[in-house]
Amino acid sequence: MPGCFKKTLFALASLTSFASFILIVVAMGTPKWMTGKILCKTGADLVNATDPELVKFIGEIYYGLFRGGKIRQCGLGGRRSKFTIFPHMVKKLNTGLHVMIIMFLCVAIFFSLVSFGFCILNAIKVPYRAIKGPAGVCLWNFLAGGFVVLAVTSFMAAVKLHHLTERIANFREIFQFVILEERFEDCFWLCVASATTHAVNLLLIAISGINFPKIKTKTEEANVTAEDIMY
Repeated sequence: MPGCFKKTLFALASLTSFASFILIVVAMGTPKWMTGKILCKTGADLVNATDPELVKFIGEIYYGLFRGGKIRQCGLGGRRSKFTIFPHMVKKLNTGLHVMIIMFLCVAIFFSLVSFGFCILNAIKVPYRAIKGPAGVCLWNFLAGGFVVLAVTSFMAAVKLHHLTERIANFREIFQFVILEERFEDCFWLCVASATTHAVNLLLIAISGINFPKIKTKTEEANVTAEDIMY
């Protein structure tokens, strides 16, 4: 049986692994990975709008991995619309990269659950095989955190290098929209937090492998005298 200290560390590691699983699931299901402001360039050019008048042509956009929405401002008031990435819009985007982001997160979810199970196993008993012990837990946490990092990096590449926001904003639009501002939102940072939890797990497992010196109390030797023997 593991000691109380190691039980506590592995129990904390199991909680953080489960927290990582929840964070990824919430992030994938929420449509706010990115928000931004979009300018209806065609409408502004038609009326030769100056700086004070450009406010009437600036709308908003938000999107996640599966769906999103936008407010188009083309001089006649805001028009709200919602859209889904699959199955039509994904053809306009970098399909391979977008699918890879989703696959990376799905694999990270799997390894987070595996890490959760192995942490509970190590908190209950000392496994016979090394792969089921701290070495295995380190491996699953490293893989889970690594796939989350790959997903986050791929999403940033899609936004910055492949102009993801601009492609989504101009999907099936007659007017041309220009991106004025982009912001990574809470769901994106939830994935970053998920990767951080696995780094914390690696730290906890490393601490559990440290053999702290035990404090030994010296027992006082009894001084037996001749008078004590007499009595």
